[in-house]
Amino acid sequence: MTLEISPPDGFVWGVNLDEGSPPPPSPPPSAALLFDCDGVLVETEELHRVAYNMAFEEFGLQIAGAPVVWSKEYYSFLANTVGGGKPKMRYHFTGLGAPEGARTHQDTAKVWPAPTARGGAVPADEAAGMALVDELQDFKTECYKQLVTKAGPRPGVLALMDSAIAAPGIAVGICSASTRGGFEKVVDAVVGQERLARLDVVIAGDDVSRKKPHPEIYNVAAQRLGLSSADCVVVEDSIVGLRAAKAANMRCVITYTPETQAEDFYAEGADAKLLDFSSGVEVGALFSPEGAVLPELLPGVRDPRP
Repeated sequence: MTLEISPPDGFVWGVNLDEGSPPPPSPPPSAALLFDCDGVLVETEELHRVAYNMAFEEFGLQIAGAPVVWSKEYYSFLANTVGGGKPKMRYHFTGLGAPEGARTHQDTAKVWPAPTARGGAVPADEAAGMALVDELQDFKTECYKQLVTKAGPRPGVLALMDSAIAAPGIAVGICSASTRGGFEKVVDAVVGQERLARLDVVIAGDDVSRKKPHPEIYNVAAQRLGLSSADCVVVEDSIVGLRAAKAANMRCVITYTPETQAEDFYAEGADAKLLDFSSGVEVGALFSPEGAVLPELLPGVRDPRP
C-alpha cells in the first residue's frame, strides 16, 4: 500500500511561502575581516589633531605660560604609542599610560596644564586632571564631528569591504578605538547606513573597558562572531592597532599613511603592509574560496620585507 501525503495549500517542497516566517538562518562564518576606522576607512588622524588643538585653544590650556599645541610630528608619535583620546591626553600631561618599553618624546609635557579660559586653576591631583581631560574630550568630540563630515574614504577600502560582504562565509566588521559619537559620524558619512547594516559586528571604543594596544576589542569581536582568532584578519594603520591585533593572535594588514610610513611595521609583526588598496585589492587576496585565511596575505601587492 502506498501512503500519499498531501501538502497544505500554498506549500511547495523546499520553499516556505508563508510570508510571515523568517528566512532560514545564514550559516555561521568561517572567517572574518575586521577594519579599524580612523586611518583605515578614512584618513582622519589629522582631523583628530586639529580637533584636539581646537579644544586646547577653547580651554586656554597653558603650561609655563605657553599654549598647549600638538604638532603633526608629535601627534603621529602619540597615535603610535597610546590608544584612545583620553589616554593620549593623560600620557601627554603625566607621562603615564604608555605600554612598557614604549618610546618617549621630548614634547611630552608630564605636567597638568592651566585651563586659563576656564578659571585657570592647575589640577591639584590625578582625579582633578582626569576631570579636565573628560571635559576636553567632550569638546574635542564635538569639534571632530563637524570636521569629519568633509572626509572621504581611503582609496580602495570600500571596494575591499564590499567584496568581503559579498563573499560567502566571510564576516565583516569595524572595531574602532574612537568614542561612539565621533565614530558614528565617520561611518555615517563614509561607510553609509546601507553598507553598515550589512556588517556582522561593529564595536566602538566605548564598548570596551581597555583601549588598544590591549586586544580586548578584537577578542570581543571574535567572541561575538563565534570565531577563533586564527580565522580573523585585521586591517590597521598604526603601531598601537597592530599591537592590539597581534596580542589577539590575529593576522594584520597595515595601510600606513605618509605620517606613519617610516614606522617599522614588519618588525612589530605585520603580516603585510601597503599604502592603500588603490590597486583594487579584493577579498581573494586575503581568504581562499573556501573561506580560510591565506598563508600569505596580499602576495604581489604588499610592500616587500626589508
